[in-house]
Order: sequence, then structure tokens, then C-alpha cells
Amino acid sequence: MLMEKECVRFAILDLNAGLPNQGMRCIREIVERWANEKQVDLIYDVFDVRVKNELPDLSYDIYISSGGPGDPLSTRFDDWDINWNKWLKETLRWNENPGNEQKKYVFFICHSFQLASRYFNAGLICKRKSTSFGVFPMHMLPEAGDNPVFENLSDPFYAVDSRDFQLIQPNFDILNEMGAYITCIEKERPHVPYERAVMGISFNPYMFGTQFHPEADAAGMLKHFQSEDKRNMVIENHGAQKLSSMIDQLKDPDKIMWTNRHLIPNFLNEAYSHIVSVSLVES
Repeated sequence: MLMEKECVRFAILDLNAGLPNQGMRCIREIVERWANEKQVDLIYDVFDVRVKNELPDLSYDIYISSGGPGDPLSTRFDDWDINWNKWLKETLRWNENPGNEQKKYVFFICHSFQLASRYFNAGLICKRKSTSFGVFPMHMLPEAGDNPVFENLSDPFYAVDSRDFQLIQPNFDILNEMGAYITCIEKERPHVPYERAVMGISFNPYMFGTQFHPEADAAGMLKHFQSEDKRNMVIENHGAQKLSSMIDQLKDPDKIMWTNRHLIPNFLNEAYSHIVSVSLVES
């Protein structure tokens, strides 16, 4: 029976390179809230990937790999990047082994999504013309309609976007061959001659990633908007009216707080259902 399982074990991979951020707080709060609502025992360990070169082993049930700063193309020969890719390869090998009924679930956020997309050769990763920062609509593709990670989310749904790089020109042949599919894309901007970036991919049944920040909450974004640099960035790229609209959207429970309350928790529900089903079979 599942009761014999002491806890659900989480590994949270911190890719923030030691810089102050709101994302790690948000991830911890989501995981703790989810465990409390599910009434499951919880253990989670945080691994400082880029500063301490720490990576988890395969003893965990669920992995969340965070966002972070910098160029996802320039670090491929750094020790931490090499080891992160080794960890991903080992996790994939575990999941592909038919003898391992208990699969490892992984969620990639922002910078981690870019690294995973690079690993899988999912498309062209390149620098954006300008930094994207703020609250924006995410548009679901039809393939995402049956994905339980998007349950109770509208189309479009709203999320925090914070990036200097992007994934465009997806390699559909490679994605199809590995059973992956794009789940959502950024808002169409017909007034500018740029491709719409890929904002989410289901890499396989156990690995899911988003370019945006589904963990972000209103408190963290309000703190960001207190920074003059962040405010000026939005005004310069989108105008003062858009900045005002973004701040108003933080008060709307149907915007980023709805995404915060549903998307990653939906993923955790899927992972937990798998843990339960395997435990019942084994008992």
C-alpha cells in the first residue's frame, strides 16, 4: 500500500547562479502547499547547480529545475552544465528502462527549459532582440488540450515571462520521433517581423517544460516592479499603459495567480497519481 511509502521526495535544482530571485521561494511554496492539500509526507532537497555544482541522484520521485540568468548556449563546456546534462541523460535512461516501473517526473522552468531544448535539439535557441519581462498571455496549441497539466487553464492563460533568449523554428521531425509536442506559444505580434517563440513542450510523458514562469506569484512580481530598471524595461518595450495593465493583472485572481495555483500543481498531481498506481501494483 502507498502508506508504506514514507514520503514523496522532491529535488529542486537551483540554476539561479547565486543571484537573488523570487522563483525559488515560489517553487518551495507551491510544493509545500500541494503536499499540505494532498496530505502527503514531503521531503525536498535543494541543489545549487551553478555555484556548488550540486546535482541530485535518482532517489527522488519528482524534480523541478528552475530558471536562471545568462546565455544557455555559452555554458555547454562549464562543469555544472556538463553535469546537469549527465543528470538529464541518467534520468532519461531510468525512465526508458522497462524494469523501472516507478518513473521520474521532471519539470523544466525557463533557463532549464532552454537547456533541455538544447539537449533534445528541439529547435533554434537564439537571443531575443530585446528582453521580455512582464505578464503576458500564453496561447495553447490543440495538442495540449488533452494534457492534464493544462486542466482548468483558459486559452490564453496568463503567466510571467522573463527572458533574453528564445526557442524558435522547432525541429518537428525530431520532436515527433521522440514523442514530444509543443504545448503553447507566445502571443502573435503581427506588427513586428519576428517568429512566435515556443513557450512550452511536453518532451515525453514524464518531462514537461515551460519557457515562462508558472511558479511566479503576485508578491514576487510586485517586488520586481518596484525596481526602476524593470519598470523602465517594460515601458521601453511595451509602453507605460502596458506596465499599468500588468500591475493591475497581478490583482486579478484569474491571471498569474490562477496559473500559479494550477499548472505546476497539475503536473504534481500527475506525478503523484503515477506514484500511487505503481505503489498499489507493488503491494
